[in-house]
Amino acid sequence: MTNPIIKVEPLGSPWQTIDPFLLCAHHVDHYPAGNSDLGPVVAASTSAQGWRMYFGKTVPGFPAHPHRGFETITIMRQGVVDHSDSLGASARFGAGDVQWLTAGRGIVHAEMFPLLNPDGPNTAEVIQIWLNLPAKKKMADPKFTMFWEPQVPRAEFVSRTGRTEVTCIAGALNGQDGRKVPPPPPPDSWAADPKSDMAVWAVKMVPNAT
Repeated sequence: MTNPIIKVEPLGSPWQTIDPFLLCAHHVDHYPAGNSDLGPVVAASTSAQGWRMYFGKTVPGFPAHPHRGFETITIMRQGVVDHSDSLGASARFGAGDVQWLTAGRGIVHAEMFPLLNPDGPNTAEVIQIWLNLPAKKKMADPKFTMFWEPQVPRAEFVSRTGRTEVTCIAGALNGQDGRKVPPPPPPDSWAADPKSDMAVWAVKMVPNAT
């Protein structure tokens, strides 16, 4: 006897999105101490303990791969990323920083997670959003943009039941402590069109906050 089909859904991200958002991925890896090559001191076969090498052989992460026709917004919460791309851009960014990459007509980039602490741990937490480009901008020139932590505004709201912090990556927020305006998005993004009313906010709430 076979089991009955309970539910059928289209394949895709477990985080449901609406246009122009394509998907959202959340990576949390509890890496151990790093070795002299910025990789884990223990063999990759032990990664079931709470971390993944992804496609990296020595350093965990995502070696050179292509994108086209959309954008990636990478929000670092813990750890460090080393970025390099076919535009010649490179950056090492960490907690609080945001990388905004317009793939446009095509770009090859690498995102690696160097384990800088030789004494461990090297926890990495990354949120990455894939954002579609408008049809007329699909073949735009690729562009690499960094929003460094001091440039990214945060607003705080305190209710009778707790505290909420909102990090404004795209879309201004009229908060209690003044208007919070993030750096301008790349020029070919949906976010650059004021009529799109698009926002990317990271919201952190204590339990029971409203």
